[in-house]
Amino acid sequence: MSIASFIPSVWEQALITEFRGVSVANLITTPPTEVSGGKAIFNRVSGGTLKDYTGGDISFDDATTTPIDLTYDKKKYFAIQLNDVDKAQARGEVLTTLAKEKGYEMKETIDKDIFAEAVAKCVAGNKIGSTSAKIDLKTKPVYDLIVDLGVKLSKKKVPVANRFVIASSEYVQELAKDDRFARNYTVLENGVVQGASVNGMTVIQSEDVPANVILCLHKSALGHGLEIDKVEAGRREANFGDFVKGLTVYGQVALRTEAISMAYVEFAQA
Repeated sequence: MSIASFIPSVWEQALITEFRGVSVANLITTPPTEVSGGKAIFNRVSGGTLKDYTGGDISFDDATTTPIDLTYDKKKYFAIQLNDVDKAQARGEVLTTLAKEKGYEMKETIDKDIFAEAVAKCVAGNKIGSTSAKIDLKTKPVYDLIVDLGVKLSKKKVPVANRFVIASSEYVQELAKDDRFARNYTVLENGVVQGASVNGMTVIQSEDVPANVILCLHKSALGHGLEIDKVEAGRREANFGDFVKGLTVYGQVALRTEAISMAYVEFAQA
C-alpha cells in the first residue's frame, strides 16, 4: 500500500475546523496577532491623558506598549493506526469522524486549561466566597450571583460587550428555573446558551469548569494560541497497518486579570 497521496493539510484543516466549531477557548479569549519563533506576542498599549483645549498649542504624550509573550508550552499528540490511509482520506465520513473525535478531545483538554488559568489568575477582590465558605445556591439565586459577578467587572471598568459567564449544567439548569431567565433557549454544540443572557453576559454551559465554580470573564482577560504542528502518515513496521499521527501545541496567558471574576458555590444540604 502506498501513502504517497497522503495530504497532511487535509487532516490539519479537518481537525482545526472541528475544533473551532466546538471550542469555548477560541470564543472567550483573545487570539494572537503575531506569532514568531514558536511563541505568540500580545501588546498592551497605554499612555496619553485627556487635556482641556484652550485654542493654543497642544502637547503630545508618548504611547507605551507592554509586550506579553505566550509560549506554546503545552503539547498533545494523537496516533491512530489505519488499514489504509489513502482510503480513509478518500472516504469523507472516515476523515470526518476521526477529526470530530480528536476535535472534541482537543476542546475538552484546552478548555480545562483555559478555565484553570482564569481561576488561578482571578484577583482576590473579584472573588465571591471561597473554597472553605462556598455560596449556598439554595439561598442565593444563581441569577443574582451572576449579576454580582458582573458588578465586580464593572467596578474594574471592564467593557460590557464580550463578557461571558461559564458554568456547569447543574448551575445553568438552576438558572433556567428563574423567571428572569429566558424560557426558550438552545444550548449550542460549543456550550453557548443561545437566546438567553444574564445582565448582558453570554452564558456558556461547560462541564470543563473546575468543580463548584461559576466563572465570569471578558474576552480580553486571557490570550490563547494553538497550532497543529505536525501531521504525518507512515507504515507500521510491526504489522500491515498504516498510521496517522499529529502534534498540537498551544498555550494561554493572562492579559488582564482584573477582567475575571468568579464565585465558589454549592447546593448546601438541607
